[in-house]
Amino acid sequence: MSRSALSCTIVTALILSAAVYLASCGSTGSNMNSSSPATVNVALSDPATCSAPQGPFSHIYVTITDVQINASASAGDNDPGWVDLTPSLQQNPQQVDLLGQANNQCFLAMLGSTTALQPGSYQQIRIVLANNSASVTNNLCGGTANCVMLTADQTGAAQPLLLSGESQTGIKIPSGQIAGGQFTVAAGQTEDLDIDFDACASIVTQGNGQFRLKPVLHAGEVSLTSSSINGKIVDSVTGQAVGGTTVVALEQKDNAGVDRVIMETVTDSTGAFIFCPVTAGTYDLVAAAVNGTQVTYGATIIAGVQPGNALGTVPLVAQAGSNQSPASITGQVTSSTGSAPIAVDISLSALQSASVNSVTVPVTIPLAAQSAAAANVTTAPAGTCAANTDCVSYTLSVPAANPSVGSFSTSGTQSPAAPPAGPVNYTVDARAFVPGGPLDCTPSDLQTSSTVTNAALTVTAGNSVTAATLAFSGCQ
Repeated sequence: MSRSALSCTIVTALILSAAVYLASCGSTGSNMNSSSPATVNVALSDPATCSAPQGPFSHIYVTITDVQINASASAGDNDPGWVDLTPSLQQNPQQVDLLGQANNQCFLAMLGSTTALQPGSYQQIRIVLANNSASVTNNLCGGTANCVMLTADQTGAAQPLLLSGESQTGIKIPSGQIAGGQFTVAAGQTEDLDIDFDACASIVTQGNGQFRLKPVLHAGEVSLTSSSINGKIVDSVTGQAVGGTTVVALEQKDNAGVDRVIMETVTDSTGAFIFCPVTAGTYDLVAAAVNGTQVTYGATIIAGVQPGNALGTVPLVAQAGSNQSPASITGQVTSSTGSAPIAVDISLSALQSASVNSVTVPVTIPLAAQSAAAANVTTAPAGTCAANTDCVSYTLSVPAANPSVGSFSTSGTQSPAAPPAGPVNYTVDARAFVPGGPLDCTPSDLQTSSTVTNAALTVTAGNSVTAATLAFSGCQ
């Protein structure tokens, strides 16, 4: 479940949901008013699709030492305009379990507050994590400040969570990941800023078995009332909970018109889910499932969902036919500077086209069999790589069914249209990142809707199809 956060500081980070509603308006302090400072409370939330017992992790601990905000969208690491939102954290770092249970179902942790933020619009936030060698009071990770614990390890042994530059320069939340593009405060006003840390999308499992943080964060102003979205996912025939693993995502279109996951969660044993808090905006809710006997359910898309909406029951349609197991899309991603191999982080998503409000939209389909909305991999040297590239192979388990689509109804029962008949086609979407950092390569987003033999990327139940290779170049 998603857990909320407040205020104008940034919520800390890790493994790896979301929507940031941070500051906006241009450059540094030209829009600031030195009188009547504002108060900002900062909270942290995190959806948990990868938590035990279905997911691979029982705990993901990160230690947060600061949250800062800047009025400039282009401010560098040493820009003097960074303002401390959580001044008490530097002396008293807070270790947070990103898969922990929020006491009020919304906020995972309160990170602190400031009463001295100048009025204006802010466009960038950063969260600073403790170096793994730092001393942490009551450290639940043992000898390291940030760690993961695996569901399969009954001993509960902590494995270090490797960082890139997060302990030195902070994890950046740019304006594009802040709800509304900016966080705005007025003189004398009190605002609550939530930082949503999608921990499950932020963990990269490396080839050597170690775990590294590739933070996925969103932020934004939240309301302490009417900020949740909830409902219950059921089988369209029985009206009962699906069982197994059901992944639910809140999605919004990016600049290219692709529905991207902002927050994601899994249902409980009754099929119930809740996103809380949710920043202001309109979302498409997308759910998919695989039950305990490997019966796969096609995605259901409910368009036009807003904070405060209770969806009631949301039906999923099981795959038709005698074989109801998932289909598999396999493939390879390569990365190069243009003349030499280089390692990059890759986020892989499976997209299906759906008619949402009479507009055809590429929608991200949750990977229920993998208990996630997307798959994270890293390219590395291998004998199978093309010349002068690093590479990585992947497998995406997807429904062999077309999605059901409907618009939000206030009736308490959602009634999407039956899934259309015909071939089940997918597009594989890959985004490249500097390891642990921002987008990388030119371009940084590649897609293919073809197989290696240049046929349509059409899937069938229980079978595997190989997508055309996605080759990134111009990587740094």
